Amino acid sequence: MYFHSVTLDSEKCRGCTNCVKGCPTEAIRVRDGKARIIKERCIDCGECIRICPYHAKISTTDSLDITKDYKYNIIMTPPSFYGQFKGVTDVNLILTALKRIGFDNVYEVARGAEYITAVTAQLMNMGKLPRPAISSACPVINHLISIKFPELIDNIVRLISPMEFAAMQARKEAVSVTGLRNEDIGVFFITPCPAKMTNIRTYMFLDEPVLSGAFSVNDMYAKLLPVLSTIEKPEKLARASIQGISWGRGGGESAGVPTPKVIHADGIGNAVKVLEQMENNDIDADFVELGSCPGGCVGGPLNIENPFVAASRMENMIVADDAASPVGEFDISEMLWKHDLEPIPVMKLDDDFSVAMAKMQEIERIYEELPKLDCGACGAPSCRAKAEDVVRGYGKEEDCIVKMRERILTLNDNNDGKEEQR
Repeated sequence: MYFHSVTLDSEKCRGCTNCVKGCPTEAIRVRDGKARIIKERCIDCGECIRICPYHAKISTTDSLDITKDYKYNIIMTPPSFYGQFKGVTDVNLILTALKRIGFDNVYEVARGAEYITAVTAQLMNMGKLPRPAISSACPVINHLISIKFPELIDNIVRLISPMEFAAMQARKEAVSVTGLRNEDIGVFFITPCPAKMTNIRTYMFLDEPVLSGAFSVNDMYAKLLPVLSTIEKPEKLARASIQGISWGRGGGESAGVPTPKVIHADGIGNAVKVLEQMENNDIDADFVELGSCPGGCVGGPLNIENPFVAASRMENMIVADDAASPVGEFDISEMLWKHDLEPIPVMKLDDDFSVAMAKMQEIERIYEELPKLDCGACGAPSCRAKAEDVVRGYGKEEDCIVKMRERILTLNDNNDGKEEQR
């Protein structure tokens, strides 16, 4: 069963329909006064977390207690994490603070990003990437494509994420240094978004999980903040260059791609527009970097800081003095997907083509009778979605507030006419 990090706290939900209107895959409905998430459509983008005024949408992440299950624990930092702390300009300070709160070692995902950048450039120079090639780094975009743009799956670069590759490297180093078994080593990620948590649990492109769990940025921020001010001389732990750290903001990945024909778009709405143009063969580019969060990973819904402020801080971070490009240090086969991305047919009405066509015609009939206001008052995101819900058995035409009002007015008129006749 597919794990979803985004969940609903039904006690806090007021049924306001804000999340219904803001969901890019129409995965939310309001029924009986409470939001309901259609799991097959959810891509864990976290838009509902951003938009819910009652904080009823939450992301499931791990508790720090999980580290007790391992003899040696490694924490991995995403590049966007560095931009969360006001007045901190040294990456080493943040990494040292993480060790101070109990982790045995730290590993920068930015270092993994440098490897992915180097491999992407190598594959492009060898002519082994599709055109245009879509970055595979954002799990939300991968899932979005599998649901709404399945014909573009072959355009995705078949490389695992920097987070996954960094975890593989961190494990290898820890086994070598400690002599422990792989299962005794915990590798954890500080996640800025729910989709990364989902990716960790499902490891859909790998044969086995490489991460042990993840903690949210806002949780780790709260634990690190009081520790940072107590560190006078941080350890020299940073290994990544500014190139890897730049992956935390929009355009950071594509900056390392050896072609001028690059498009990068961040924010789920902008990403959808680019994918729609690609679907229509209306894009002239060699590489397309798409991120679901505004501003890139710095805009993740589990972050603390304004994404634009965080991005500015990241550009001025003090990084490793001897950070070097990992050219010649990698095995491409380790970074390739072990499994294909499969289309998710959530839009399919029926396996039988004739039945599906009949249902489509019924959807069109119902839609034509609806007011086409897309007000969301019925609990569906649009009138067309409502028509589809009715055909799928998820709702009734009578749920439409506008049609209900019209019926009430008609009944009143009829009653008034009868009174006049008397």
